[in-house]
Amino acid sequence: MPDHPISARILSPEKLTAGVNHYENFPVASLLCPPQLRPAVAAIYWFARTADDIADEGDAPAQQRLSELAAYRADLTATAAGLPASPRWAAVFGPLGQVITRFALPVPLLADLLSAFEQDVVKQRYASQDELLDYCTRSANPVGRLLLHLYGVRDETALTQSDCICTALQLINFWQDLSVDIPRGRIYLPADAWAAHGVTEAQLLALQASPNAINLIAASAHSARATMLKGSQLAKKVPGRGGWELRLVVQGGLRIVDKIEALGFNTLKTRPKLNVWDVLVMGWRSLWM
Repeated sequence: MPDHPISARILSPEKLTAGVNHYENFPVASLLCPPQLRPAVAAIYWFARTADDIADEGDAPAQQRLSELAAYRADLTATAAGLPASPRWAAVFGPLGQVITRFALPVPLLADLLSAFEQDVVKQRYASQDELLDYCTRSANPVGRLLLHLYGVRDETALTQSDCICTALQLINFWQDLSVDIPRGRIYLPADAWAAHGVTEAQLLALQASPNAINLIAASAHSARATMLKGSQLAKKVPGRGGWELRLVVQGGLRIVDKIEALGFNTLKTRPKLNVWDVLVMGWRSLWM
């Protein structure tokens, strides 16, 4: 999942105990987030993070992962109906239930996230850009729409801009993570783009940084940057400190694209990460949005 203006590792007590550590390009419920919204943002984050771990972490077979995600979905349904969830995920659904009630949170958006995680278990190739974007509408866009709901920003233009930002963040994360995802058997670069650039699946699986492969990654990164810029004006619509956090979210995504470009678009070999200098650059650029 895409997650939000400085590089951070954010762990719940449960994750610390389990030894699971997640690198995030963007902060979750940072100091720029209004204090009254931080528990809500954190509850949404941990709902998504836990489901993502069920889908991706460990070595459980696919059917077991799907069964656990089905049980997790059942707990979401129960929580939305005001019924108790199972004890297994009480630390997730207890706080989330309070947020659903307090903010009338759109539960179908949470269910869309689960649909994307279920897809991750069984789908490791994408035939076309349209297929990949459909995935983003469920894996990333609901997060932005949920956060806008918390801020009371709900007009259609804002929702469309949010979708652009979230889709861009998801795609940028994919192109950043090629050296991690492909060895795990997952290729998010769509097959129609391989064909257009003269790249084969075998070359990608071998992480061969041929000129054609570099051109493919470059085109993908440029497209993601354009999508991000298309939605970037949303930051001016989010009130107060939340708007500044969103500026940094946008700049964080754009900065990762900068770093991909600085690598000559060879993320088949190296995964770029943000550092302290990048945070300063992001902050400066945010002032001029």
